[in-house]
Amino acid sequence: MRFVDFLRTTVLVSAAVATALAVICILSVAGESRATLTAVSVGWWLVAAFFGLRLGRGSSVNTSIARLLAGARSTSSLPEIRPAAILLNRLWPLLVFAIASAALGLLAPQIPGIAAGFAIIWSLSWRNQDAAVAAIEERDGVTFYIQHTSPFKAMSLLRAPGFRSSRGEQTRSAVG
Repeated sequence: MRFVDFLRTTVLVSAAVATALAVICILSVAGESRATLTAVSVGWWLVAAFFGLRLGRGSSVNTSIARLLAGARSTSSLPEIRPAAILLNRLWPLLVFAIASAALGLLAPQIPGIAAGFAIIWSLSWRNQDAAVAAIEERDGVTFYIQHTSPFKAMSLLRAPGFRSSRGEQTRSAVG
């Protein structure tokens, strides 16, 4: 699976988890008419959205992704493409987080509300990372793929040949 596709999917899945947890929170407090809890939850989601937008406002890759890209192993052939296996392999902590938060919502409705805020922060702070990695791929003429590893090991990438952009060369030749 391409790394940029994984980053896009992670943002979308995180946003979906935030939405589902927010719906669970709202539905669980709606029957009890707890206006204070609803107001505090919505306030937390707004603070989380602001914080996530601030964290993700840059257009460059963050340091952890930069280290991951720098440590990518070069290969001349394309790896086996198994997106479902890689997504489950890499996003299982998010799945456990969502299920545990939803289940604990049966005991206390504020738990999925709090968890939704953290999922909002996560999705908004990572929203520009795929574009930054795509720009690096285009500049360097490579494509980064996720290497299939154990779910409990750190993620590793493969660097395969890709297509290099010639936009800068076209501009220089038109001027000169």
